[in-house]
Amino acid sequence: MNRFERYLTLWVGLCIAAGVALGQFLPALFQAIGSLQFAQVNLPVGGLIWVMIIPMLVKVDFGALQEVRQHVRGIGVTLFVNWLVKPFSMALLGWLFIRHWFAPLLPSVQLDSYIAGLILLAAAPCTAMVFVWSRLTNGDPLFTLSQVALNDTIMVFAFAPLVGLLLGISAIHVPWDTLLTSVVLYIVIPVILSQLWRRRLLRQGQAAFDAAMAKIGPWSIAALLATLVLLFAFQGEAILGQPLVIALLAVPILIQVFFNATLAYLLNRLLGEKHNVACPSCLIGASNFFELAVATAVSLFGFHSGAALATVVGVLIEVPVMLLVVSVVNRSHDWYEGGRTA
Repeated sequence: MNRFERYLTLWVGLCIAAGVALGQFLPALFQAIGSLQFAQVNLPVGGLIWVMIIPMLVKVDFGALQEVRQHVRGIGVTLFVNWLVKPFSMALLGWLFIRHWFAPLLPSVQLDSYIAGLILLAAAPCTAMVFVWSRLTNGDPLFTLSQVALNDTIMVFAFAPLVGLLLGISAIHVPWDTLLTSVVLYIVIPVILSQLWRRRLLRQGQAAFDAAMAKIGPWSIAALLATLVLLFAFQGEAILGQPLVIALLAVPILIQVFFNATLAYLLNRLLGEKHNVACPSCLIGASNFFELAVATAVSLFGFHSGAALATVVGVLIEVPVMLLVVSVVNRSHDWYEGGRTA
């Protein structure tokens, strides 16, 4: 992880402050930006999301799916936690914390929207940053790549039905046409474009591919930070009026991270997987594809929504929390290897 990535939380905080300030001083400009929509998709944000997502997906080699059979138990744990535990447990946490325990402290008109944002965050498994977390734990690179490729393949087909199901269970109206449009715009088309770009670069040789990755790598973070400025320019008034909201939204997200990481880590140990497989397996379960979550929240509910704010809180805490998880799994290496069953 380079220095810029390590201090991502600081940059996010600065963008939040800049967005709130700009929204207060230049409201007409941001209202004009917010009105640039087509089919309920904000065009400036849509462009920024593509710049965020596509460079990340270029790194994904879907040919790595053939490696899945090498670590069936680890892949099984990854899929179980990412698709059968994580989204449903987040829906439960949202219902407990947002709709009940924290409800008196939150704007009542945004409660459903906050829960929707949390669900969107949990239903999008991590695609890019998990490579960083895996490298910091000496995780098996082929296993990491194979689980990302498999998760991305499943996400193309499962993201919309899963989000629709959980929002429906939470009694939140689902605009299915907008949800499906978001999946096509922010998953299907970027995957196709990124893989075409990947093949073209690899035909020029590995050195050309690596050079291109080094050049376009900063695009994703820069686009993310620009998107945050826009989001908080619209959210600024609500945040200034009730700053406690961000801290309250962070609670279920933090519980979710630690619960999923612990569950995946212990299941891998119980099933006898090596530590360098258990680490990326638990880390992908703890982190999120927050770029997709932010984009979908804006498309479904708008800039001003609690859903957009909830997904951005996930961005805010991602790096420090995941570095803590990385530290824990590194320090517990001997304990893990001493107790696994095979």
